[in-house]
Amino acid sequence: MSQPAPKISNAPQHSTAYYFIEGLNELGIDHLFCNFGTDHAPTIEAMAEREKNGEKVPNVMLCPHENTAAHMAMGYAAVTGRGQAVLVHVDVGTANTANAMHNLFRSRLPVLLMSGKAPYTSSNELVGSRDTYVHFVQEPIDQGALVRPYMKWEWTLPSGVVVKEALRRAHTIMETKPAGPVYLMAQRETLTEKWANDQIRSYGANEYAQPQSGGADPAAIAQLADKLIAAEHPVLICGYAGQSKNAPKLIEELSAFAGIAVFEGNYTFNISHEFPCFLGYSPNKHLPKADVGVLVDVDVPWFPADVSHNEKSFWAHIDVDTLKSASPMWTFPGNLRMQGDSGVVLGQLLEALKAKATPKFKEAAAKRVEALSAERKTWRESVAKMATNKGKPDEINPHYLFAELNKHLKPDDLVFNEGVRNAGACAMQLTRPLPNTCVRSGGGGLGWSGGMALGAKLAAPNSMAVQVVGDGGFYFGGPSSVFSVAQQYKLPILVVLLDNTGWSAVKESTLRVFPQGEAKSSGLFQAALMPDADFSKIAEAFGAYGEKVVNPDDVPAAMERCVKEVRGGRAALLHVRVTKL
Repeated sequence: MSQPAPKISNAPQHSTAYYFIEGLNELGIDHLFCNFGTDHAPTIEAMAEREKNGEKVPNVMLCPHENTAAHMAMGYAAVTGRGQAVLVHVDVGTANTANAMHNLFRSRLPVLLMSGKAPYTSSNELVGSRDTYVHFVQEPIDQGALVRPYMKWEWTLPSGVVVKEALRRAHTIMETKPAGPVYLMAQRETLTEKWANDQIRSYGANEYAQPQSGGADPAAIAQLADKLIAAEHPVLICGYAGQSKNAPKLIEELSAFAGIAVFEGNYTFNISHEFPCFLGYSPNKHLPKADVGVLVDVDVPWFPADVSHNEKSFWAHIDVDTLKSASPMWTFPGNLRMQGDSGVVLGQLLEALKAKATPKFKEAAAKRVEALSAERKTWRESVAKMATNKGKPDEINPHYLFAELNKHLKPDDLVFNEGVRNAGACAMQLTRPLPNTCVRSGGGGLGWSGGMALGAKLAAPNSMAVQVVGDGGFYFGGPSSVFSVAQQYKLPILVVLLDNTGWSAVKESTLRVFPQGEAKSSGLFQAALMPDADFSKIAEAFGAYGEKVVNPDDVPAAMERCVKEVRGGRAALLHVRVTKL
């Protein structure tokens, strides 16, 4: 039986690209981080048409390099929790975002990555046909494969009639926890198709809501509460809890009530670091004696090659993703897995503990809190002592440097810690009383901190955004692109560049595997970079303030000058020669 012919509409017609922009508006996407190419002519034309007609378009942020664009979206999402759009050029632009897509995926942050595809007609059969050399060479066998390992969803738009439906689907998936990137592709011919207003449906958020993560089975909550009541050495290790509205405060309350030692794994999205039971970033000292452990929103709680957990201990996982199915191998102990919103599950657990608490438990928990507080005091004193050694000319002590930076930070300032081998010194020396104000990418792709600092500054204009980066990571980040965006869009960030003249991580990795090998005996670690660069000149080339410091006595005044410039509206880079690799 034949289908009825589609109705012919007399309503005003616009291109798919026009409705694509309209669809982004309906999703509440405010910013479009762009690196345009020849495939985006329909989108550029549609934006111009909409602006001429007084219709809304997202705020376009032009980025000279895709790495900046994608990591800006990452920084914006880290601050707001809301995914934005990144628009790049066909396969080559997509390839340049792969590093960032990895970081976004592993950091549980949403972004809508969009690109064109090479036109598929060659002789003007349709509007948008191939008209330049690159259209014939930028058509890979499988464009989506460039970023597929990091995507929650991908699709090529088959027709403009479903453009808003595709955008709503992409948005729902990217923001559903655990959040992550999605990828939408479209050919130029598809974007130039004309459609009548009444042919393009809208898909409202109220009708297409995101799935919500809830709490845990009360029986599982009761089981864990009983374990904690009987525990003598309980620990809690968290990672992404700072992304939750309620989890950070509940972790503080739970640790104080039950006497639980709290650690933060891998310096990712932080909780507060300023409460009595927080003992830092490595549970190694406590792990062998821990009898009950709770893993909250954490991917790498410890390194099994360095330390072994107590084989008789009981481990509970609280996470929106307790199986870590995106990691082929993930075998940390788990006697109880409670998949749900940690901010809800921890509330259930605290309520159950209060209901079950006996005088004996409360007394034991209070003693543990007292002992943990004393341990914390000793730890903080040792950290402060590390900063008293300034180092020497050309080898400034990073602990001293970060202690000086800490003097200038307000509680709501945002630090993006890409210090790599000096990331620990940064985390230890910076006082961060508010959650999610000291962030490290959950992924392993270097070059993220500059773009993230820009995106964070865009999202939180009243906070100072600080990029902490080593010289190796600085190269990866495309600094000319970062400073160009900072200048063009008036996004002043403070860049603290730790120059140890190479890749310390490469050298240390070699020594861990071959502690007495040939590389050590010969000193050939293949990790040394240009030893006498002046990175401050890169900042100055784009209108930022730049300063290089080699003498530790000059650090306080130089830091003060750089911070003054940034708070006054101008980006600044402080290039510091630190202890060599």
